[in-house]
Amino acid sequence: MAQSSLKKESMGGKLFTIVNTTLLALIALICLLPFVNVFASSFATTQEIVEKKFVLFPTTFSLDAYRFILSTPTLFRSLGVSIGVTIVGTVVSMVLTALMAYGLSRKYLLGRDFINFVVVFSMLFSGGMIPTFLVVKSLSLIDSYWSMIIPVAINAFNLIIMRNFFQALPEGLEESAKIDGSNDFGVFLKIMLPLALPSIATLSLFYGVAYWNTYMNAILYINDSVKWPIQVLLRQIVIVSSGMQGDNTSVDIIPPAQTIKMAVIVVATVPMLLAYPFVQKHFTKGAMLGAVKG
Repeated sequence: MAQSSLKKESMGGKLFTIVNTTLLALIALICLLPFVNVFASSFATTQEIVEKKFVLFPTTFSLDAYRFILSTPTLFRSLGVSIGVTIVGTVVSMVLTALMAYGLSRKYLLGRDFINFVVVFSMLFSGGMIPTFLVVKSLSLIDSYWSMIIPVAINAFNLIIMRNFFQALPEGLEESAKIDGSNDFGVFLKIMLPLALPSIATLSLFYGVAYWNTYMNAILYINDSVKWPIQVLLRQIVIVSSGMQGDNTSVDIIPPAQTIKMAVIVVATVPMLLAYPFVQKHFTKGAMLGAVKG
């Protein structure tokens, strides 16, 4: 009886594994197909883009779209701006977020409940575009790279995740360190931060993606085209290519706007995809650790 039951359970377990694996593979395929389509379409020819609505593998390999994008003289300058804003912005955001999150996680902090309320309140209501613009202008940040960093330096959601992570750590760690003579800043640097590395890696990815995709802040606060980040420049390339398609004299020498759009998506996405594997092992762990305790 026991062997028969064990055999049935084993068969049931195998069936569940097969069905579960098949279902997850189908879901993964559905999620992957749009990326494959975008990547393949960026290398397709004009004729193939017109004839096919969905390209998974280009019949004729073409680099016209990428040649058109790379021919833009300001591309690498804008790429450098985006890389700089992403690196500096991520570092600034993580320093400010970690310091504020650790302070708000301490129960003895005066005004802690009120500050936490203000943080949550800011997730639901904001001053709006015009008041924010006036604040940035009053700080003389117009046409400054800092205008793409300071207004979004701390994300309330990320702050709450890190605060919850610090709250979940045993209070005995802090007490033991203080008995050994360490102050609050020493506890934060030597004990809390090393333990928070998974959370830091996860939130750094969140901040990095946000800064890399900076578009609206650049449109609002940056008037000098020399300081445009890559997203704004790529948008201008798409607009220019679409306008050139309307000119009959340019159709034969300019790749289709749709192909350029796909190539633009690839150029804008690949850097973040390359960065993700370095923090992937910390991603799930860091997000879950900060979400367990409220």
